[in-house]
Amino acid sequence: MQSLNTYRAGPDERGHFGIFGGRYVAETLMPLILEVEKAYAAAKADPAFQAEFRRLLSQYVGRPNPLYFAPRLTQAFGGAKVFLKREDLNHTGAHKINNCIGQILLARRMGKQRIIAETGAGQHGVATATVCALFGMQCVIYMGSTDIERQMPNVYRMKLLGAEVRPVTSGAATLKDAMNDALRDWVSNVADTYYLIGTVAGPHPYPAMVRDFQSVIGEEAREQMQAQEGRLPDSLVACIGGGSNAMGLFHPFLDDSSVRIIGVEAAGHGLDKLHAASLTGGKPGVLHGNRTYLLQDADGQIAEAHSISAGLDYPGIGPEHSWLHESGRVEYVSVTDDEAVAAFQQCTRLEGIIPALESSHAIAYASKIAPALPKDHLMVVNLSGRGDKDVSTIAKALGDEHLGGLV
Repeated sequence: MQSLNTYRAGPDERGHFGIFGGRYVAETLMPLILEVEKAYAAAKADPAFQAEFRRLLSQYVGRPNPLYFAPRLTQAFGGAKVFLKREDLNHTGAHKINNCIGQILLARRMGKQRIIAETGAGQHGVATATVCALFGMQCVIYMGSTDIERQMPNVYRMKLLGAEVRPVTSGAATLKDAMNDALRDWVSNVADTYYLIGTVAGPHPYPAMVRDFQSVIGEEAREQMQAQEGRLPDSLVACIGGGSNAMGLFHPFLDDSSVRIIGVEAAGHGLDKLHAASLTGGKPGVLHGNRTYLLQDADGQIAEAHSISAGLDYPGIGPEHSWLHESGRVEYVSVTDDEAVAAFQQCTRLEGIIPALESSHAIAYASKIAPALPKDHLMVVNLSGRGDKDVSTIAKALGDEHLGGLV
């Protein structure tokens, strides 16, 4: 492993993590990006902004959420003690709300009144629509028509909250295509619109800014494990699509060399078939304003991704993850659709907790490595969201077509 004094200092002043990250956008967008960067730098240093962010996380989101020792999963795995960081208990049911609270405060500070966002599983769309309702702002959500079909409950929630959901039919009609349309909207409406990106991707400063807002996950887990067990965890496991929940958990621990850190990508139907494992099966390229690992064909064109989980169905990954992958600080592995579905069922039946399909990928990998670890090994698995939204998808995957159409 490459040895650094710190893994937490990046990005540099131009938004690079090693050779990854940066700011590859249309000339029209550069003034907006620079405006966001300047506004965020000022907000980050403003105690009043930070106090308002923390107040809303506590009083509106419901933080801190628990670090729950999962006794029956631990018993079933037969090795490490498994703890679940309960982001599913946040208001709106996922970690996405942490970042949306931070960015809506920034948008308001910048005087913006129109918010646009993209969403895959719908959790970021719901969180964005929620904070727009809270602050009385216009909200437009771009969502692929494929994802609209498999995440209908979240689409309806967004509409109830007052958002306009714009279907995207280009490409595979999933998250990548929704992000393309959101960027086109931003170019056309530069004066009054703020683009609220939901993951640690996109042009600088978004990867660092979203990471900062999500780092509350790891900060809490660190304090809670110290309080419960008197020491740091031995390992962290989180699912990776764009990678915001994982980066939020990982970042406060990156300089603790005793802590093993594992990100779990979506292997879909298998790594030799359709999948969404950008680090395992991709190579560096440029997409959506940053240089990172991407799924590409032989001609360098972006390849379609696949995961049963809409939130992981993206052909790229945040640039900081790419850097951590190449530096060797974080291990990146993958789990198939079938393994994630099995983990979804196991967690539901053993702990009475219905996990998001995204989080089920992390649980599935934990089940692979926990049995071989000692019983005093402390493992934290990030439960990034709740699985209500995925019940129809699970029903179809298990062959109950009738139930899958009704839920």
